[in-house]
Amino acid sequence: MSPPRLLIDIHTHVYLPRYAAFLRSRASVPRILTRTSPEGRQEERLLILDDEPSSGRPIGAQYWDRDEKLKFMDRHAIDVSVVSSANPWLDFLPASTAHQLAGELNDDLETYCSTGPSLSHITGVKRLYGFGLLPLVPEASTEAIISTVEQIAKLPHLKGVIMGTRGLGKGLDDNALEPVWAAIEQAGLVVFLHPHYGVDKNAWGEKENGHVLPLALGFPFETTIATTRLILSGVFDRHPSLRLLLAHSGGALPQLSSRLASCIEHDPLVASRLAHDARYYLGKLYFDAVAYGSEELGFVSDAIGRADKYSRSGTSAGASGVKDASADGAEQRRSGTRRMLFGTDHPFFPPLGATEKWKSVVENLEAIDGVWGWSDAEKDAVRGGNAFALFNLGS
Repeated sequence: MSPPRLLIDIHTHVYLPRYAAFLRSRASVPRILTRTSPEGRQEERLLILDDEPSSGRPIGAQYWDRDEKLKFMDRHAIDVSVVSSANPWLDFLPASTAHQLAGELNDDLETYCSTGPSLSHITGVKRLYGFGLLPLVPEASTEAIISTVEQIAKLPHLKGVIMGTRGLGKGLDDNALEPVWAAIEQAGLVVFLHPHYGVDKNAWGEKENGHVLPLALGFPFETTIATTRLILSGVFDRHPSLRLLLAHSGGALPQLSSRLASCIEHDPLVASRLAHDARYYLGKLYFDAVAYGSEELGFVSDAIGRADKYSRSGTSAGASGVKDASADGAEQRRSGTRRMLFGTDHPFFPPLGATEKWKSVVENLEAIDGVWGWSDAEKDAVRGGNAFALFNLGS
């Protein structure tokens, strides 16, 4: 039975009221501060990074009010949202505080979702689901993290965890995270990997360009590096059922995956470390469709769709190095859609002018609609069918 035709947003954020209040209580970044605007009005500003350009960004009810989230969904005909706490999560807290706050925020998010409305035309499906938080901070105990994984797994409307790239402070390839990956895999939770820190700010130079370079380049490069480190560490060989969803269409990983594979093959330190060619692992990942362009989405689906050619298990045709015939290439592009999911990045990137629709939503939907070689059924899968299946929303 095919999944119902729905528009499901899997990349949409919230600063829950408890978290927003915590940020208001802080005197240092990350924080929410109140200031007088140039027009003489009192306004709140969100600062989540040191040296935040333009004194941070304006923040208001759309960041924490569930009714505002639902209004946004209704305005854009979004049926279901899988909501995640926005960065910087709990990264800046001591371990004991992070553990306590993670538990409280996970309970808050379960209430946020479970007491919200249901879909009117599909029995048993809510309009809101969520990704929980883990206390992944230096000095956190394995027991505390795994107990939080177990908490999330018992909350029926939380379908996974959102995770930054630092882990316990040493990155996601840290051996100390091995029992955490095992617990997440065992619980059947989806990991949504999202950037926060970008790259060295000195790379952006002295010219004032607002948030453009950190967001357009720093965020996706951070995701690319973190995911590559996970691949190189063998996490996906040891935990083949681990489900990892990458923000922003995986950053530059699809475009650089063949270069990555070549560098691995020519480096004696890592050449024999992995069970498969590096390109194989792209077919084990999930990618949001937050890329804003049809050509970019098509390329990502090509990179996913070819992944099985790079298995060394003997069950695939293998990588011949010969360009696919057009029919095979079209099938490769279509098969890649199975691991791509629509997202909006709400409430970030609001319209700068008076408009009913958010450009970030419209552009990502237009990108899906315009990919050459995707059938209507495959476009529907990216818009919602894949998410319905991945998060098991029909049960």
